Amino acid sequence: MQVLLTTKRLILRGFTAADAEHLFELDNDPEVMRYINGGTPTSLEIIEQKILPVFLKYDERFPGYGFWAAIEKNSHEFLGWFVFRPVGENPREVEIGYRFHTRAWGLGYATEGARALIDKGFREGGATCVTATTYEENQSSRRVLEKLGMKFRRSFRITSQDLAKTDTSHTTSVEVWDGDDLEYSLEKTEWEKVTARGG
Repeated sequence: MQVLLTTKRLILRGFTAADAEHLFELDNDPEVMRYINGGTPTSLEIIEQKILPVFLKYDERFPGYGFWAAIEKNSHEFLGWFVFRPVGENPREVEIGYRFHTRAWGLGYATEGARALIDKGFREGGATCVTATTYEENQSSRRVLEKLGMKFRRSFRITSQDLAKTDTSHTTSVEVWDGDDLEYSLEKTEWEKVTARGG
């Protein structure tokens, strides 16, 4: 099992086939999935056949990028996951995302792990820009992105085609909810200014 990095409280490791149950539990909490697919539960079959294979996929062209299980260091508990991968075929523009159990909300884990991934991406991975999206009503996620130094760039309406293409969740409906998604980003030059100040 590949460990990508460790932080003060987290181990970020690669996924294995044994993580199907972890993902099933996570994706069957309506609160976790509220802003992702409206709270729709995901079957274990869908997890095993459609979602986990994406998480297990490793692209040798982009070492260090992919999906990473977030494990609490002391308890070895599965808290959730991060994605840190190129946008399309461009390894310099990277998207970051995360999903955590409600029991891990509000404790700074998302900020801690995401900050470590962003630092690694800029220092070692050749990234020049990191982007993230979240739903406009998801205030907690917006606060995480702002703590990371990410800036709001634009709002947009997700389409039914976007929903059909997503590979990190499942829904039986392609109805688009009423509201905007928000895009945030952090340029390497912006990150360098913050790190130079010790931020």
